Amino acid sequence: MAKDKSIFTCTDCGGTTPRWLGKCPACGAWNTLIESTVDSSGSSKNRYTSQFQALAKTSELTKLGDIEATDIDRTATGLEELDRALGGGVVEGGVVLIGGDPGIGKSTLLLQALDALQRKGMNTLYVTGEESGAQVALRSRRLGLDNSQVQVLAEIQLEKILATLQTERPNIAVIDSIQTVYSDQLTSAPGSVAQVRECAAHLTRAAKATGTAIVLVGHVTKEGALAGPRVLEHMVDTVLYFEGDTHSSFRLIRAIKNRFGAVNELAFFAMTEFGLKEIANPSAIFLARPTEIAPGSLVTVAREGGRPLLVEIQGLVDPMRFGNPRRVAQGLDATRLAMLLAVLNRHGGLSLQDHDVFANVVGGLSLHETASDLPVLLTLASSLRDKPLPATLVAFGEVGLTGEVRPVAYGEERLREAAKQGFRVAIVASDNAPRKPIEGLQVKSVSRLSEALAIAFGA
Repeated sequence: MAKDKSIFTCTDCGGTTPRWLGKCPACGAWNTLIESTVDSSGSSKNRYTSQFQALAKTSELTKLGDIEATDIDRTATGLEELDRALGGGVVEGGVVLIGGDPGIGKSTLLLQALDALQRKGMNTLYVTGEESGAQVALRSRRLGLDNSQVQVLAEIQLEKILATLQTERPNIAVIDSIQTVYSDQLTSAPGSVAQVRECAAHLTRAAKATGTAIVLVGHVTKEGALAGPRVLEHMVDTVLYFEGDTHSSFRLIRAIKNRFGAVNELAFFAMTEFGLKEIANPSAIFLARPTEIAPGSLVTVAREGGRPLLVEIQGLVDPMRFGNPRRVAQGLDATRLAMLLAVLNRHGGLSLQDHDVFANVVGGLSLHETASDLPVLLTLASSLRDKPLPATLVAFGEVGLTGEVRPVAYGEERLREAAKQGFRVAIVASDNAPRKPIEGLQVKSVSRLSEALAIAFGA
C-alpha cells in the first residue's frame, strides 16, 4: 500500500512545495505554507471527478461589436443598505463571498435577507454547517421571523449540497460557512486550503450552470483577511467585508470587489435585539459630538462609496515621555501620517519631533482617501496650540509635500452635504470652490497649508 505523502500549500497563491519553507517560492509571502496530505495510491481521488470545465457556458466565436449588450437583472433583497453594497441587488448566477469576525452578524443578516426574498415569492435555501436546524429556527424566532418558509439544510458534504441545489433549484442559496464544507474526493480536512479552494470552485460552477445565486460565508484570520487561499476571492463575483467592533452596535459592510457594481461601497447597520437594522443617515452616527468642543477635533466630509459621509477626526499631541516619539493612527494610514507631520513641520512651522502624535477617526471607520489630509493637520495643530476649532467648521483637501492644498473629487457634493448637516464654514482647496454660492455655507478656498492654518485659528 502506497504511503500518503505531505505537501505544503500557500494560503495566498495556492502554490505547492514538497517541503516546508519560511517563504513561499511562488509568491514570496512569509509563513503562509500549510501542510496537507496527498493520496499517492493512484485511485480516483482527483481534484475533479470529471474533466475540467469552464465556469461559463461555451459559445461560438463572436465579434465583440456583434454581441448585444444587455443590462444585468437584479433582485432587491428588501434591505436597501445591503443592496447598495451589492450594487443594486442579487444577480442571477452570481457568487458572493462575505467575511467578518465571529459574532459580528453575518448569519443574522443573511437570514433576514433570505426571509425577505422568500416572502417575495423566491425559492431560498440556507445551508448551515455550523449549527443545527433547531439552532437556526431559534435564531429566526429571536429575530421576529415568525412562520418563515426559508428551507434549511444542515449539511457539510459538498456532493450532497450540490445534489440539493440541482434538485431544488433555489433562486438564492447561502452556504454558512465555506470553511466547514468538504468533498469526499479530497483527503484533507475541512477548512484546509485544498478543500476550501475546490469546494468553492464546484459551488461557483453550479451557480453559473443553474442560475442560482450563491452566498458564501467566510471566516477571517487574526490579521482580518479571509481565511483560506487568496484565490477564493478571485473566483467569486463579489467580496463583502463586515467591519465594526463586536462591542459596539454599529456594523459596516464594505464591498472590496464587485463585478456587477462599484467597489468600496459602504452599507451601515445597527445591531439590535431583533437583528440588524438599516441606518439611513450614517453621518448622524459619526457626528455625535459633545456640546463643548475640545481642542484636536474637526469634522471632514469623506466619500466612501457613492455618497458623502461626515466624520469626526481627532488628534492628540502630547510631550514625548519615552526615548522615541510615538505615531499612532486609527482609521488612517500611519505612513501617510508620518509624511504629513513632516509637511506640518516644514510648511506649517509646527515641529512635533519631540511629541507623541495620535490620530483617530471616530466611530471605527477607516478612511482610504487623501481628502482627510487637511483636517488631520488642522486637528494636530489645534491640539498642539490647545485651541479648539469652531464647531461649525468643516474641512477637506489633499496636502502635498510642497505644502500645497490639492482638490479632491466631488467637492461640490461634499459641500452641499456639509451645509445640509448644519455646518457654516468650510476650508477647501481653491479648485474645490463652488461656482455658485451654497446657501448657509461660507466657503474659504486656500492654496497653501499656511493659509488654512491662518484661517482656522484666526491668525
